[in-house]
Amino acid sequence: MEPLVILTGPTAVGKTSLSLSLAKVIGGEIISADSMQVYRHMDIGTAKLPKEAMEGVPHHLIDCLSPDEPFSVAQFRQMATEAMEGVYRRGHIPILVGGTGFYIQSVLYDVSFEDEEDDGYREELERQAANGGAEELYDRLRALDPASAEAIHPNNVKRVIRALTYYHFHQAPISAHNEAQRKRQSAYNSAYFVLTRERGELYERINERVEEMFAEGLLEEVRHLTELGYDRATVAMQGLGYKELLAYFRGEATLAEAKERIKRETRHFAKRQLTWFRREKETIWFDRSERSEQDILTEMLQILRQKEILHVG
Repeated sequence: MEPLVILTGPTAVGKTSLSLSLAKVIGGEIISADSMQVYRHMDIGTAKLPKEAMEGVPHHLIDCLSPDEPFSVAQFRQMATEAMEGVYRRGHIPILVGGTGFYIQSVLYDVSFEDEEDDGYREELERQAANGGAEELYDRLRALDPASAEAIHPNNVKRVIRALTYYHFHQAPISAHNEAQRKRQSAYNSAYFVLTRERGELYERINERVEEMFAEGLLEEVRHLTELGYDRATVAMQGLGYKELLAYFRGEATLAEAKERIKRETRHFAKRQLTWFRREKETIWFDRSERSEQDILTEMLQILRQKEILHVG
């Protein structure tokens, strides 16, 4: 089987720095497993790494789509698989880096969604969400698939729509599908690394990151997106940081309220990410509150050698 390294964890845990160090040591190329960094013009709010900070490490699935283009897990799997084929041809090792667990699962277990034909249902849900019906969609999901509703934040409109779409096509909850996938064997010779931190420290890092985003120009970034014509009808604008500032621009919240909502919702998002990764099997956890990056990197390399993902010498 082809080698695959996964480096994930909740937002703000510290994946980026470690991923660059790991890639440089093992000859890796990074494939973003993030549902928002694929969009152009959405840089600060998605914590996108500037090209000049990539330290020469190739990155894939970043800045591929306009904010008004749809991006599903099926599209991610196809794009990620194609990118990985190129990485293998170059004799390198792909490293999936990001916090979208469902996307990682689709690649790791080679999950196909080709049986879901486009009958306009997803577009219907997107229109409903854009017209103020996101809460109603979440209530529908809670009735059809309580387990998924528990795992998905009400503001994560993309995942709510994804779960409802799956139920529409399969007449079965996507939560049951996810549990079944976790029992499958990986399609790759893989190492699944998950970073975590002490909760209080993680939440403080999230709060600090939000403050940094505002200092870097998040407000101006969202304003620019609205000037380009992107608004609530654009699903990508339902992402964390964007939805809350759209409410500010519409006079529905003060700037201080919008900022606090972003911090709160991001903390909730991180908690749900950790819940997802705890359900995954064969994960290898590292607590960044207790161990240095170099210490973690050293143990990662030992594990990769043991798994023969990285050959000695």
